[in-house]
Amino acid sequence: MRTLGKLLVMVFAVCMAGQVQAQQINFNRNLDNFRYPDKRGVNVFEAPKDTLSTFDGVDVRVGGSFALQYQAIENENAGLAGYELKEAGSNFNLATANMDLDVALYDGVRMHLRTYLSSRHHNEPYVKGGYFQVDKLDFIKEGFLEDLMQYTTIRIGHMENNYGDAHFRRSDNAQALHNPFVGNLIMDAFTTEVGAEVYYRRNGFIGMVGFTNGKLNQDVEEDETGKTGGASFLAKLGYDKQLNDDLRVRLTGSLYNTGYVSHSYLYSADRAGARYYDLMQALESEGDDFRATRYDPSLMNNITAVMINPFVKYGGLEFFGTVEMAKGKASFETDERTAMQYAGELIYRFGADEDIYVGGRYNLVDAEDISGEDVTIDRFQIAAGWFMTRNILLKAEYVVQNYNDFGATSILNEGKFDGAMVEAVISF
Repeated sequence: MRTLGKLLVMVFAVCMAGQVQAQQINFNRNLDNFRYPDKRGVNVFEAPKDTLSTFDGVDVRVGGSFALQYQAIENENAGLAGYELKEAGSNFNLATANMDLDVALYDGVRMHLRTYLSSRHHNEPYVKGGYFQVDKLDFIKEGFLEDLMQYTTIRIGHMENNYGDAHFRRSDNAQALHNPFVGNLIMDAFTTEVGAEVYYRRNGFIGMVGFTNGKLNQDVEEDETGKTGGASFLAKLGYDKQLNDDLRVRLTGSLYNTGYVSHSYLYSADRAGARYYDLMQALESEGDDFRATRYDPSLMNNITAVMINPFVKYGGLEFFGTVEMAKGKASFETDERTAMQYAGELIYRFGADEDIYVGGRYNLVDAEDISGEDVTIDRFQIAAGWFMTRNILLKAEYVVQNYNDFGATSILNEGKFDGAMVEAVISF
């Protein structure tokens, strides 16, 4: 893996050198049907669909993201013997880095690949995922099904699945520029599975259906049932329209459903880990529980999840909401359990180009835990941010998170953490 890391760094350096040389001739890093990783991608959800073509041969766009936080957060619990927490002080976290390759391969055909060069859980570079996107079928025959393809997009890959809208605003390792806050949601719906998604967008209406193999870690090994995996079905239906110069409205409903899978990672797939470091971890535990401060309802072998997301932006004021229900069970359970999540964030952006913002978010999870307890977790965040340029964001957050109704044998019994974080993000 060290050799792989050195190789990736060398490739990155060579590509960047070539990019700089090319930019001396023509500084153009624009791609068709592309969500930009800089400020232009804020409040963009699915990559835009535009039949206007600028393709003029294979074009490689090398990009990256870097993020660094200073954390000053304290945590506590009931402090019962054997369930004490590690002490958390104030200092910098590990800096994180991404490398992106986005390649225009043909007119209407694009590839994306994201590699985590540095992340909380892994000390070596590794591929997060990627996809092959088709917006035209001219590689079959010029004008082939053009009346259909002007509204249709096809994605195939081992990729971040499009369940819900919250994943478009979350921090993805070092890519934190689109997230107005530092932390993601408590139940952080994010997974990468092998599959395909087909989109149809017309006059503001959005429709998507997708299928995956339901696996985060790919292999052909059979489990105890004699299966190598299962299948997941995804769907999204919504409306997104700029009604006038000031008002934009979006409302979507999403579905993620499995029959049987060997292990569902919908709420635990992010190997980059939670943004709040070294909190709510047992004193005697070894290593870093990188998912701590998030909540996974452990619906491991059967899950149906539904997420509804309203988004309204009027001038500089915007609201984004999440209402989510996840229902299912592990294979050893007889009855299904349900977890509910609610979140609402209000952001006000101002300045000459909305370069400054302030906002708040409230997030609540109410779940039937795998331990048999009915538990709740609530979090309140206030944040402020400044886009120094369209590629540089400085943001600060104050956060309070409370754990309620966890039993005496849980490390989260009467748990709480609160404090501040400052994060600097570069993305290009």
